[in-house]
Parts: sequence; C-alpha cells; structure tokens
Amino acid sequence: MTSVTPSAARAAAGPPGRLRTSSLAGRAGVFAVMALFALYTLIPVWWLLVTATKNSGYLFTTNGLWFSHFDLWTNIRDVFQEQDGIFARWLLNSALYSIGGAAVSTTLSAMAGYALAKYPFRGRDLTFNVILGAVLIPDVMFALPLYLMFSQVHLVNTYWAVFLPSVVSPFGVYLSRIYAGASVPDELIEAARLDGAGEARIFWRVSMPIMSPALVTIFLFQFVSIWNNYLLPLLMLNSDELQPVTVGLANWREGVNQGIPYNITITGAFLSVIPLIVAFLVLQRFWRSGLTAGSVK
Repeated sequence: MTSVTPSAARAAAGPPGRLRTSSLAGRAGVFAVMALFALYTLIPVWWLLVTATKNSGYLFTTNGLWFSHFDLWTNIRDVFQEQDGIFARWLLNSALYSIGGAAVSTTLSAMAGYALAKYPFRGRDLTFNVILGAVLIPDVMFALPLYLMFSQVHLVNTYWAVFLPSVVSPFGVYLSRIYAGASVPDELIEAARLDGAGEARIFWRVSMPIMSPALVTIFLFQFVSIWNNYLLPLLMLNSDELQPVTVGLANWREGVNQGIPYNITITGAFLSVIPLIVAFLVLQRFWRSGLTAGSVK
C-alpha cells in the first residue's frame, strides 16, 4: 500500500494562489446571489415605507424609491379617520385572530407532538404520517369545505369562523414531535415519574420549558400565517366590523374609485406590517436559539 507524502498532496492540489483565487471567486458568487435575494426582499418594503410618506398629490409624480414631501403623520391620521376609524377595528380583529389562534395552536401542537414522540400506542406512525401529509396540502384547499361545514352550524360571519380553523397547525404538530423526540430525554421523564409526578405535571413543568424554543417558532409561524390570511376571512365574514386588516385593505383598494385615495391604502398596508416586524424582533432571540438547539452535543 503506497502512502501519499504531504508534498505530493500539495502538488496534486495545485498552486496555493490558484486555490485562493478559486475560493475568492466562490465567495464572491455566493455574496452576489445573497445580495440579489436581499434586494428582491427589501426593495418592496423600502418602496412601501417611502410611498407611505407621500400624499396623493406626489404619489405618482415623484421618485417612488426616495423621500419627498414628508406627510407620513398626516397619512396615518387620515387612515385612522377613514370610514369612522374602522382601520383600528381591523387591526384589533387581526390581533385577536392571530394572537389567540397562535397561542391555542401552539399549545395543541405541543401536546400532540409530545404525545406522538413520547407515548407508544397502536397507530402512532400512521397518525404521524397523516399529519405529515396534511402539511403538504395548501391551506386554500380547506377554505371552501370549511365554509360549507360552518354554514351548516351557523358559524359563518362570526369570530369563530376564522378563529377555529386557526388553532389547527399540522406543521406545528410535526415540529413539536421532532423537537420533543430530540430534546426531551426519556430518562428525565422516568425520573419525574419516580418522584411521583403525574403525566400532566411532567408535560407542563418539565417538558414544556425544554420545548420552549420550538414553541416560540411555532407561535411565530402561526401568528404570521393567521395575520396574512386573506381567503378564509374573505369567505367567512360579511360584516366590516369582523374583518381582519388584510380583507379591509383589499376592500379599500377596490374602493379607490369611490373616493378612497391610494395613499390611504398604502399607508394602511405599511401600518399592517409593523406588528409582524415587532413580533419577529421580540421573539427572534428564542427563535434563533430554537434553530440551533441540538446541533452540538
């Protein structure tokens, strides 16, 4: 068996200068792709911010990507005065749907995922596979069947018509099951049982704190999904007083010809994004720790 000397290995790899040049070219290509994705993501947000600071007279006559004639505070005042201040009601509705739905959904997902990970029972793998299959089905596929079901029980045009579908998250159950199986040791559960703790206490006092990074991730994903949901509340709700901000802004856009200025709708869209940014900034510390948990033993 022949051995390769270090000098022979260096000779086969080529000159050091060529390696450095190849490495720099690869990094430059990666940074270029990342920069393109960053621009693709940030330019619409920047346009929304800049446009929200202009009144209707300068909306189409000035550069859409730079500030001029700063009227943001006037636009915000006009947004909250339009239609007797209904925009504030839309924000409140979105907050109720999103926070309540995400909180209940996260709790149910944690319970279901923990049970699938830690309790052996007949049909466990089949149940998990069905839930995993539900993750692959787009949410819009459930909108019409849900409408027909809720029509039979007279829940259409009520808060429950939007809230109840929001508490179910197959992705949350999947993530909870994976995280509970990887991060909650069976030895810790057995030790708690030996100390006399019941299953409910073990779940709430022992397992839930360990699973908190994954639960924060589930809450954030579900919060964003419910806040941005458009089709379900559009089908379920007829009253303006019950609509979330997504449907309300779409109605304002369609009502431009009825006297609602473009700058009102654009400023409303800008204000509707702020809660999502705040939620991400507040929860990102827990979210980032959840992404890296379990990577190092």
